[in-house]
Amino acid sequence: MARPRTPLLSRERIVTAALALVDREGLAALSTRRLAGELSVSGPSLYNHFATKDELLDAVVDSVMGEVDLSMFRPPAPWRTALRDWARSYRSALAAHPNVVPVLAQGPGRRPNALRLADAVFGCLVEAGWPRGQATRIGALMRYFITGSALGSFAAGFPEDAALYTGEYPHLGEAHKLAEHRRRIDEGAFETGLEALLDGLELRYGRTVSPTGGDPA
Repeated sequence: MARPRTPLLSRERIVTAALALVDREGLAALSTRRLAGELSVSGPSLYNHFATKDELLDAVVDSVMGEVDLSMFRPPAPWRTALRDWARSYRSALAAHPNVVPVLAQGPGRRPNALRLADAVFGCLVEAGWPRGQATRIGALMRYFITGSALGSFAAGFPEDAALYTGEYPHLGEAHKLAEHRRRIDEGAFETGLEALLDGLELRYGRTVSPTGGDPA
């Protein structure tokens, strides 16, 4: 029997092509017709794997969540070290696929990898003695911080026009140089914020959690 000219469709192949399209052109470019063209198949054939565009988008977003390392949460993981390493891995995944961040910011929904991530973070904090309510809020806080850091570039937001800042903005005399050092500035800002956030949580931990295992309230 002759081989088919086009590789057989699979959920994995569809998701990979959809993510590549979103990475190149943004969420608005993702449509059944456009994706079918990318895969050289008919549009209806995609519905054998995904009933709706929203279902496909969930799978695309969840594939990005699957790139986040969760191994640091294996016990006996110190909660601060685990959160730091996870935050860096999470941001790295988002930095590789910034166009999916607006969807990720809406929460895990029914996405398996996203739910595993939430479970790992919450479980680590509770096992460390954090009260469940505070563990929930810390998980939310970390997600706000990480996704917010991936939504855009602080440094790239300053035009490279030195004349723009002359006179009226005396403290921004070097702002035109920021975009040139975008990666170093943005990564440095993330690391500064992450350490400050963890320092604050560690102070709160000392006030909240007893040496014998934590406040159950």
